[in-house]
Amino acid sequence: MTTMMIKLIRNGLVSYVWAILVIILVIGMLTSGCDRTKPKTFRVGVVCGADLFFPVIHGIKSQMTELGFKEDENIIYDVLTFNDDAEGEYNAAKKLVADHVDVIVTMPTQPSVMAHKAINGTEIPLVFSYAGIEGTGLVESVPHPGKNATGVRFPGPEQICKRLEILHEIRPEAKRIWIGYDKNYPTITPSLAALRPLASSLGITLIDVPVTTFNALAKDLEERAQKAGPGMDAMILMPDTLNHSTPGWNLINSFAEKHGLPLGGSFYYTVEQGALYGTGNEMPDVGRLTAPLIAKVLKGTPAGSIPVVTPEQVLVINLRVAGKLGITLPDGVLNMASKIIQ
Repeated sequence: MTTMMIKLIRNGLVSYVWAILVIILVIGMLTSGCDRTKPKTFRVGVVCGADLFFPVIHGIKSQMTELGFKEDENIIYDVLTFNDDAEGEYNAAKKLVADHVDVIVTMPTQPSVMAHKAINGTEIPLVFSYAGIEGTGLVESVPHPGKNATGVRFPGPEQICKRLEILHEIRPEAKRIWIGYDKNYPTITPSLAALRPLASSLGITLIDVPVTTFNALAKDLEERAQKAGPGMDAMILMPDTLNHSTPGWNLINSFAEKHGLPLGGSFYYTVEQGALYGTGNEMPDVGRLTAPLIAKVLKGTPAGSIPVVTPEQVLVINLRVAGKLGITLPDGVLNMASKIIQ
């Protein structure tokens, strides 16, 4: 074989090798490009502890869409709902952990506490929505929550105190205020710790009715209804799911209406349906506040490093109920209202 032939063969092999390498490189680039254009689909497990918090979920989904997380495209929500069932909420959270969701979202306090227990020892983050953090162990502090959890805080102590302050401004002569509540619900103890000294400073006697069931709450009001007078001057809703369950709310609302008692409510629907006023938060807004926290977690920010958010309280007044009760509302209270039902 001549030297010329050997050179031609060598050159041909080199060209062939280079051709193969170029093809491999192009395929790799195309494949890499496809991977970059195909977004990850995130799985979000949601544990909702009461039907009344569905607007929070709607607010979350709406805002998440605005942030680029479109349902059934690059994010999937697995929503599990309960009504004051701590065991069911815990088991649901454990299932979501076993399913390896990207984040667990909870609302309100009790499901958040149950989920916090369920994620212990795992790397799955928790973003709570409208959960009480006082005395629940959910976070270490507002600016530095730690423990792989963050969220939107339920401002229970401030909210219940504002509820009593507004009632005192409207009816300063009301000195006996009925409060029935589930004594085991996690937000009650810190709320009472704030409410009792305030009541004392205002010369108000709180008529405590600590219970654990709807039947016990109903029994208390039935016994009062059989007496010559109800033994109270007004009522306020306490921050638990017993007061805000459908039967619990209907019971309290009906009693207040029947006996002509001012009732301090919470969410907008309580004022719309019969409370004289309400101090609380708009549920869709709570959801919209929660969404950016979820988005940060999904983008890789550790949940425990994201500060807890507290929603702004709103005051809603029902002038129709005020008219039925013969109450003229002070201008100062009217000026504070974000909504007035005529």
